[in-house]
Order: sequence, then C-alpha cells, then structure tokens
Amino acid sequence: MSLLVDLFGYLSIVLHGLTIVAQSMALGGVLFLVLLARPFAGELANGPRIVSRIMRLTFWSAVAMALVELLGNGLQVAVLMSTVDLSFGDVMQANFAVAAVVKIACALLIAACTASWAQRRQVPGPILLAVVAVELAAATATTHAAARLEQSTLLLAVEWLHQLGAAIWIGGIPAFLIALAEVHDGAGWRRIGARFSRLSMLGVGCILLSGVTMFIAYVGSLPAFYGTAYGVMVGAKICLFGGLLALGAGNFLVTERLRRDPTASVIRMKRFAEVEIGLGFSIFFAAASLTSVPPAVDLTQDRVTWHEILERNAPAWPRLRSPDHDVLAIPALQAKIDAEAANAHHVAAPAFVPGDGTLPPRNADDIAWSEYNHHWAGLFVIAIGLLVLLAHAGFRPARHWPVLFLGLALFLLLRSDPEVWPLGQEDFMAAFRDVEVVQHRIFVVLILVFAAFEWSVQTGRLRSRRAALVFPLMVAAGGALLLTHSHQIANVKDAELIELTHTPLALAGIASGWGRWLELRLPGRGGRIAGWVWPCCFILVGVILLWYREA
Repeated sequence: MSLLVDLFGYLSIVLHGLTIVAQSMALGGVLFLVLLARPFAGELANGPRIVSRIMRLTFWSAVAMALVELLGNGLQVAVLMSTVDLSFGDVMQANFAVAAVVKIACALLIAACTASWAQRRQVPGPILLAVVAVELAAATATTHAAARLEQSTLLLAVEWLHQLGAAIWIGGIPAFLIALAEVHDGAGWRRIGARFSRLSMLGVGCILLSGVTMFIAYVGSLPAFYGTAYGVMVGAKICLFGGLLALGAGNFLVTERLRRDPTASVIRMKRFAEVEIGLGFSIFFAAASLTSVPPAVDLTQDRVTWHEILERNAPAWPRLRSPDHDVLAIPALQAKIDAEAANAHHVAAPAFVPGDGTLPPRNADDIAWSEYNHHWAGLFVIAIGLLVLLAHAGFRPARHWPVLFLGLALFLLLRSDPEVWPLGQEDFMAAFRDVEVVQHRIFVVLILVFAAFEWSVQTGRLRSRRAALVFPLMVAAGGALLLTHSHQIANVKDAELIELTHTPLALAGIASGWGRWLELRLPGRGGRIAGWVWPCCFILVGVILLWYREA
C-alpha cells in the first residue's frame, strides 16, 4: 500500500488518460451508431455488418471504460483510506466516488445495449443518447469546473460540451474506419464520408466554442499561458488540435473529390484517420495532465516571466563533460552522514529514501549531471535522424541506425537517476518508489522494445507489416507519455522552465511516430514525403535536447 501511495500521482494521471480514451471511444461509437450507421444501414451493401462491428467495438470500449474507471477510482479510494482516517462508506460519499459509480453504471448500460445478444433487438437511439448525456454529466463532475466558486454552472456546461465534441469527432473515428473498410464502392464511401464530415464539423465546433471559453476562464492572459504548467499543457493541446484540423481538412478534400469522381481512392482518408486517432489520444493524455495542476488563473505567484524564458534558453555550448558521481548532492551528503555515524559508532541513516515524500537535495553538480545527460542524449538522437536520412538516400550501412537506440537506452539506465541502482546506493526495487525513476525506466523499456523491432525490420529479419508498426506506435506512445512526465524539483519556476523544454520534445516525438506510420501505411508520394519528414522531427528532438538547460 505504501508503494501505491508513492506512485499515486503519476498512476492517477495515466489511468485518467486511459479513462478518457475509453470514454471517447464508447460514446463516439454510440453516437456514430445512432447518427450514421443505423440510418444508412439499409442503403449500404454491408450496412448490417457495419452496424454489428461498430456495436462490438462500442461494447468492448464500454467494458474498458468501466474497468479503467473502477481501477482509477479504486486507487483513489484506497489511497484516501490509507492516508486519512475515513471509512469506505465515508469515502464513497465524496463527489468523485459518486461520479465514478454513475460513469461505471452508464458504461455497463452501454455495454449491455451493444452486447451480441442485444443486436437482434436494437435499443432505441434516444435511450442510448440519454445514457451518453448522463455519462458526460458525471464526467464533468470531476473536472476543474466542479471546483470553481464562480460561474460553475456555465463552466460545467462548457466542459460537458467539450467532452461531447471529443466523443463525436475523435471517439467516432475508429467506427468511421470500420465503416470505410466494409464499403467497396464510391457512392458508399461518399455517403459515409460526407455524413461523418458533418458530424466532425459539429464536434470541432463544440471543441472550439468550449475551448475558447475555458481558455478565458482557466488561463485568462498571455503571461499565464506561457508562464504556468497549466498554460504550457494547454499550448500542447492547441498544437495537437491544429494537427487534427489539418488532417481533417485533408479528409474533407477527399470527400469532395468523391463527390466529383466516385472512383477516387479513399486510402489517404483511411490513413489520415488512423493518425487522427493517435493525435486525439495524445490530446487526452494532455487533458489528463491538466487535472493534476491548478488552472493558470489561480497561480498568480511564481509564474515564469518572458525574460526568464529567454534567459534560460540563451544559446550556450552543450555540456559534454560530466561531474563526478561523488560530488552530487545525495552521495556527498551520504558520505558526510557515514563519517559522522562512524565517529559516533552508530548505523548511518540513508541520505535520501525514494518515495518518502521529500524532494531529493540538489546542487550545482546535479544540474550539470542532468544537462550532460540531456545533451548526450540529444547527440544520440541527432545521429539516429541523420542515419535514417542517409538510409533513405541509399547508403545501406545506415539501415542499422536502430542499434544506436540500444546505446541510448543503456546510457539512460546508467545515468538518469544517479541516486539509485546501478550507480547509487538504493537497490533496484527501492527505486520504483520514486515516480520520476519509474517514468525513466518506462522510457528505457520503450526504447529497447522499439529498437529491437525496428532493427529486425530494417535488416529484413522481420518482414511482417505489423512488426514494422511497432516502432512508430512506441515512439508516438513515448511522446504521449512524456506529456505526463514530472520532475521532483522544489522550485516551481525551475520545474516550469523544464516543462517548457519537455513539451516540445513530446510534440516532436509524437510527430515522428505518426510520420513514420504514414511512411509505412500511405502509398505514393505522401508516404515518401512522410519518410523524409519524420527523421527531421527526430533531429529536431535532438536539437531541443542539446538546447536543454536547468540553470
């Protein structure tokens, strides 16, 4: 239980992100089913099969939503009961617990309405839409809007509208892809594409209207936008939303082309829709991160100023020499404690215990150590990007570029957390009590997995198309997880300045992953262009890492 308490903050963000993903897919499936699939089922050759497959997708999405919601809120209840003197009954009366019960009940009801045995006797659309409305109302009860003292009713309505827009657009895309896969004529593609384009425009309108309103209410000013963690994450959402709009516009053009030429290909529409799903899910993890920080308007102190941003990001030569491990704050403090204990014939206490609730001490050498890590990691990534470009240009030895990822993973494992194994005194398992260490280890595992798969693909050892997709999915997932990354630094401004560097890293990583996905999945010129763009995004990641500063 103590380990659960230590990791609660990070786990709650990840689980909340997964909850939003499952919620959007379940609700998006219902909306697509009621507003598009069922009305057109009799007009499409495979209409009944489309309805059946979308109901199956919605069923499993609803089951996943219920399970993740149960796990996430069970975590909150367990942590509250172990840290505060409250009984299970007392905790279950809290607003978040009541909202969770309602959301789980709605998810189970959607699952029951879309189960295989329910397909013969279709549940009326108005009932399904009512369940969607209730589920969204419960979801808004745990947002920032519910905690506002002013304009709470308006903000709750806006949050409801925001999540509805996400369900209509992003949550409906998986069902849209199913429908496209089951239709094999231009007239059917045009009919499905045109209707979903109109639904998407409705979703975009809901998101834009509610997003602007929430920006005014929760951010309020330009200094709050760039000077707080909340504002930076909102900026990340805006960037990802812009990418979604660009892809959606591309799909709209395909729909218009089908109107003029029913024989036109829809392959680009399908591939763009796949990337839209990935970008949308990344937005959901950014949204989950927003729940862990106060709105920017409430943080009137310790905002980062524009001058401080410029000063921190002034050009400087990368730090390519590392300080010795012994001069770092924790090893130096441990040596002092050991000496004092030896003189007093006592057992020395550890200088730092991961997960004990206190922030680790830091000195100038710790900052230099961290900058060295980031700068050398940047050199690794730049080298990888350049080798990919060389491989595209026909230089065959460069196809072994994934091997460099193994070196990067080993480098990060050794140096990311000097206070724990293998360099520090804390053993391997004790390190997992520290949230930042856990995140670093997750990234190391991701790097090892996609490096092994991609090297096998590049060298021809794996010829499966699915194996080739592991690399872009892992890279994109790593970028999305980086949006949830946190640093244990006491100084709020320093933490915010680091966030200003890591958010562009996450965005460039997401762009790299989905660029590689398009290279593999999109035939013709579009795929070739993506093949040159994504390694440039990798090089950009390396440049940002080389630019990284903590002082």
